[in-house]
Amino acid sequence: MPSLAKSLEALPPAFKAKLAAGHFDPKRLEEWASRIGKTSAEANRVTGVVEPPRPEDVTPAPASATADGSAAVERGRSAIARGEVAFVVLAGGMATRMGGVVKGLVEALPGLSFLGYRVREIDVLRERYGGRVPLWLMTSFATAEPIEQAIAGYREGREIATFQQDVSLRLTPSGELYKGEDGLPNIYATGHGDLPDALRRSGLLDDFIARGGRAVWIANIDNLGATIDPALLGWHLGHGSPLTVEVVEKVGADKGGIPARLDGRAVILEEFRLPKAFDASRVRTFNTNTFLVDARALRDARVDWTFFEVRKKVGEREVVQFERLVGELTSALDTKFVKVPRDGLATRFLPVKDGPELEARRPEIQGIARDRGVVP
Repeated sequence: MPSLAKSLEALPPAFKAKLAAGHFDPKRLEEWASRIGKTSAEANRVTGVVEPPRPEDVTPAPASATADGSAAVERGRSAIARGEVAFVVLAGGMATRMGGVVKGLVEALPGLSFLGYRVREIDVLRERYGGRVPLWLMTSFATAEPIEQAIAGYREGREIATFQQDVSLRLTPSGELYKGEDGLPNIYATGHGDLPDALRRSGLLDDFIARGGRAVWIANIDNLGATIDPALLGWHLGHGSPLTVEVVEKVGADKGGIPARLDGRAVILEEFRLPKAFDASRVRTFNTNTFLVDARALRDARVDWTFFEVRKKVGEREVVQFERLVGELTSALDTKFVKVPRDGLATRFLPVKDGPELEARRPEIQGIARDRGVVP
């Protein structure tokens, strides 16, 4: 059986060029292959002292009726008017959950795609506050071309750009290249943790900072509850820490990354990373994957990324891939957690993972779209 290095070297030139364009790292893949079967579930668990978040770690979203809330709203509105916030939408992945259609191009509401909804959001901000909000979409090799084609019609009068996350190759459980029916290895996107590196490479962040940009808002394309909110923006700019993470109350058996303290530091920890003795149900909030981060801190952050071994099925065959998660930014940047609503017109957590969930959530999406001025 040829070595992984020799298998990579034997790939067709055009395929190798595609990998290079996606910042493929062959040495990293070889290291991952050597870990398969040795990276047990126990190895994913953090070492150190893990504690629930302290009461002061999780702050309720600012109420505009209070003096502090009113000040936060004004601070946020002024920042938007001065063009100090950029909106990064996570629009990458493998385009598999909506029947092979890129999710951003699926109709969230009749005549309005998820992408169109996000564009309309930045139009509303300009209409209300007078500032331009750059919209940056992190795409993948699977979503880049369709999204680029779609945004061509939106670019006039707006600042919209894309940048691509990284790629790697799926492996077999024995550490060899997994190959599809075409005889070529399977490419995949290596997770939303690619964002800081990919955004730095794009040059968008440096240009934004040079123009006075201060904050970057990060949200999933399918969570239309996570819109740019002046009160939250103002609160973030006022609390002094470079990173804000939105969390919501758990309902029932909800699972996800939780706010916690690791050796005294406020971080997000996925449940599979928790020590066995730590009961995640003790923490009644979890991460929505919506972040506000200081632009300079995001540019300068150097994260010791953990790439986690993930097992998937492709057809009837098991494959192995390694991914990183953007929540690990909390390991490098001082973090505040803000508890936001998940119900009603104020919701900031309205995720849509597949077609059935979209159908179920459309009335809620319609409600918040009207309430926030996205549709009449």
